[in-house]
Amino acid sequence: MALKKYIFVTGGVTSSLGKGIISASLAKLLQSRGYTVTIQKLDPYINVDPGTLNPYEHGECYVTEDGAETDLDLGHYERFLNIPTTQNNNVTTGRIYQSVINKERKGDYLGKTVQVIPHITDEIKRRIKILGTRGNFDFIITEIGGTVGDIESLPYIEAIRQMKWELGPLNSLVIHLTLVPFLSASAELKTKPTQHSVKLLLENGIQPNILVLRSEHPLNNELRKKVALFCNVDYNSVIESVDVSTIYEVPLLMQKENLDITVLRKMDLPGTEKPEMKPWRQFVARVKNPRNSITIALVGKYVELPDAYKSIMESFVHAGSVNDCRVEVRSIQSEKISENNIDSHFSGVQGILVAPGFGDRGIEGKILSARYAREMNLPFFGICLGMQCAVIEFARNVLGLEDAHSTEMDIKTPHPVIDLMEEQKGVTIKGGTMRLGVYPCNISPDSRCSAIYRNSEVMERHRHRYEFNNSYLELFEKNGMKQAGINPDTGLVEIMEIPDHKWFIGVQFHPEYRSTVLNPHPLFIDFVRAALENRK
Repeated sequence: MALKKYIFVTGGVTSSLGKGIISASLAKLLQSRGYTVTIQKLDPYINVDPGTLNPYEHGECYVTEDGAETDLDLGHYERFLNIPTTQNNNVTTGRIYQSVINKERKGDYLGKTVQVIPHITDEIKRRIKILGTRGNFDFIITEIGGTVGDIESLPYIEAIRQMKWELGPLNSLVIHLTLVPFLSASAELKTKPTQHSVKLLLENGIQPNILVLRSEHPLNNELRKKVALFCNVDYNSVIESVDVSTIYEVPLLMQKENLDITVLRKMDLPGTEKPEMKPWRQFVARVKNPRNSITIALVGKYVELPDAYKSIMESFVHAGSVNDCRVEVRSIQSEKISENNIDSHFSGVQGILVAPGFGDRGIEGKILSARYAREMNLPFFGICLGMQCAVIEFARNVLGLEDAHSTEMDIKTPHPVIDLMEEQKGVTIKGGTMRLGVYPCNISPDSRCSAIYRNSEVMERHRHRYEFNNSYLELFEKNGMKQAGINPDTGLVEIMEIPDHKWFIGVQFHPEYRSTVLNPHPLFIDFVRAALENRK
């Protein structure tokens, strides 16, 4: 293609309609036709990044290979496309304003009055175009967070309007996702919210090229014609997106609706051959029709919001498909776990995963969960703080170090088996102080993880400040908990396991960030396999 093609995805009526899934689904279809595609998310909030956001605010914080703390939608992008994203794939209003203000302080604007237009919108456009200059992509799909009509979204909408004019109709288009609600009282689907949403876009100078209508029920031809007429789009550009049982069905649904063909036609590109989606269809078939099922307890402190552990949940879907097994996740609030009720919490589960997190809230419940799994010989998987809890529990109840703890929770603990990284001591600003991004890990040759990974060195993503204290490593290994992975550059312990246990592994990194549809993570695959064997 002579010029890169830019696709902008906006949303109306309400948030959480699934712009990220629609963006990822379209990208997958275009990718399967041989095009190279990347996706970015523009978030209207003023935080510089999601790193300091409570998961209850915005779901999980997803970490890229280059160490960017980003929106959870980037996880969808990677899981669908099977290619890594970078810090350039997620931009917030905070980062936009930070960049403009820094330029103003340096005098880059030569004394001019700095304004939303053109300076903020120019910076937004620059961030959108960065992806095009730093990668060999045919398509750049840009998802605009929030909902059309939000005050904070206005600069992004204006930037899109300008880019559409600059790029021309064959090199840019706007896909607008809206809701068509069903009123049970009258048994009708109502298009008025969609009409008003498109009207708001038109007031800001943007005519959407394609409408994707999210609905609980199929749309009839009359309704599509009505939307096309009142929203100034052709009939074939009104796309139906009905609710499905799994997000991985959405690309197949969009293929059936010819979303990719409509996009290619509007951009004057060839799109006659059907994309190769056989592996994807096979994956969806396994997810929807598994032969077995297991229950895994997920112990965390944000379990009331499923999106707080989104990547873990999806990793179980991927690993379940490999094992021909549905993984039912029983979310357990760690604050509610005590010695008196722990049996009832874990009754009927085939494995326990203790989730990552920060702070001391619910920490004792996580430690109790690790002890229960160890003593009951239940498959156990600890991720980040989950691994640290397993270490603390082992120190207290096997090594006899009763007051062992992490200095994150107890700065005065006499046995800091988990301690702050030396270079972080004295740092008080929370944003950007952690070990972030991908790091190498050498796998111990005789460990369980060596058989799982089938590799002597792996690369895994991190997001944490506190580490295993190597001063205690010899004592741990003498008593049955051994390191199975270590950072070759720093000597920091990355994996701890108990070889004599059925399946007991704790990892300092976040394997869930690397699991995709086409490449499920080997640790999740083997954990599910062990839990399935435990059930049998």
